[in-house]
Amino acid sequence: MTTKTHLIAAFALVIPLTLAPVAASADPGRLTVELNKFEEIDSGGCRAFFLFRNQTDTSFEGFEMSLAILDGNGVIDRLLSIDAAPLPVARTTLKLFEIPDTTCANISEILLHEVSSCKPQNEDEIDCFPILDLNSRAAAALVK
Repeated sequence: MTTKTHLIAAFALVIPLTLAPVAASADPGRLTVELNKFEEIDSGGCRAFFLFRNQTDTSFEGFEMSLAILDGNGVIDRLLSIDAAPLPVARTTLKLFEIPDTTCANISEILLHEVSSCKPQNEDEIDCFPILDLNSRAAAALVK
């Protein structure tokens, strides 16, 4: 090998190593929405317990979701808009929402229809879908 070939080979090995930390630091973190459990309520509805785990480096002053509630047959029963803000940075937040006029046992799935607001503190609205993770510990699935 010539000296020129050695330099090119050495340079090719250095580039991936120097770029790797930059790519890792560009990860914005994750925002996890978990349907944790259901609870029947006296008025004939269902109370849903959601955990929001903000593992990003940003607090959110606005976070609203539109959810489609599917019944036991998989048919959309209703749309429900929920406001989960504020979501502080590096915290888990518990939010309870009531789903009126339906029993918990009659909810087969909850579909995240859209995120109507995702506003970081003192910044413009952003698209949160790329940083969202959904999961469920309840009998119904929570899906995108």
